[in-house]
Amino acid sequence: MSELVINNKDETVMKLLHYFITEEGYNPIVIHGSQNEIWLENLDAPYRIIRIMTGHIHNNEQLEFDLYKTQSIIGKIKKKTLSFKMNALSIFIDLEENIELDSSDNIHCIIVKNDQDIIKNSKLKEVFPLLSSKFNFVEEGIQLFTKITNDINEKNKRDAIKNENIFKLKKPYVTYILMALCFLVFFLMYSIGNGSFDGLTLLNFGAMHSQLVKMGQVYRLITAAFVHIGVIHLAFNMYALYLLGMQLESYYGKYRFLFIYIFSAITGSLLSMAFNPNAISAGASGAIFGLLGSLLYFGYHYRVYLGNVMQSRIIPILLLNLFIGFAVTGIDQFAHIGGLAGGVLSSMAVGVKYKSGSYEKTNGIILSILTLLFLLYIAFIYVN
Repeated sequence: MSELVINNKDETVMKLLHYFITEEGYNPIVIHGSQNEIWLENLDAPYRIIRIMTGHIHNNEQLEFDLYKTQSIIGKIKKKTLSFKMNALSIFIDLEENIELDSSDNIHCIIVKNDQDIIKNSKLKEVFPLLSSKFNFVEEGIQLFTKITNDINEKNKRDAIKNENIFKLKKPYVTYILMALCFLVFFLMYSIGNGSFDGLTLLNFGAMHSQLVKMGQVYRLITAAFVHIGVIHLAFNMYALYLLGMQLESYYGKYRFLFIYIFSAITGSLLSMAFNPNAISAGASGAIFGLLGSLLYFGYHYRVYLGNVMQSRIIPILLLNLFIGFAVTGIDQFAHIGGLAGGVLSSMAVGVKYKSGSYEKTNGIILSILTLLFLLYIAFIYVN
């Protein structure tokens, strides 16, 4: 029975993969048509892309073509992941001695032929300070291969559990409650009021009017999101709330989802109050636009998984609704814009599970408070 033989080059590549995947959180990317190269991504790391070129580069012309091809692939990844800038590290394992290795603006190129080259490389030390301490293995040969494979498989299992926890749909109880309240209010407007098109009835059930809010009825900033004008208005908003709510409540959890919804309703109402001071306004559309903003924020953090969905569905739907709001009279576009901003900021404040750090969430809380104070100022003081 023959024993598996691993040469020094393959051993170095395996150790690199082990470190970047298990310690730095990189994930392999499948690049169709690529040969003798391994692509890794981590959109939260200093180098968002790491490419390990294991094939032999014979001359400068071949190197130039290799870098051109790398730039092209990075451009496609940028488009898919909605990234404006993408720094990459290209590691060459097998390069002819006479070839001069140059780096571009967004691709840093280094050559490593063995473990010592990696440990001594100043750039790797600067960006990945733990690399040298994590590069010592007592195992050799088949034992090393087995350990690295098992460690990577364990890391992949943990990632799979996290992704299942995030993307597995749960019962959207808060969404159902919000929808039930909207249906109940609509029913009561017809059973004990004069219908959803009657101005006095709308005000009695909590619709927005800036003068009443300034007189102390601040609850209208929230209650207006549960009042609707006509069956079509109600049906459209409830359908949107159901589709977005069942997703986002699973992604964020019920309490964070509820905070995002209420905060978006308030910011939408405040901006509407500032720019439509004499109008009676009602509807959940400001809060729903907040959910669209929240979905954008979540999708950006998980754009490796949702990049195509964001480009083909989420962003076009958002832009279409904003266009309709500007083009059609009678639509409170300011509530939409205020809700959209509130959804993004409140999502930043509560954070995206497994993605958002304390620094990002702190910034989100600060920006949310400052935005809320600014909207209160223009609604209550600046606009008389």
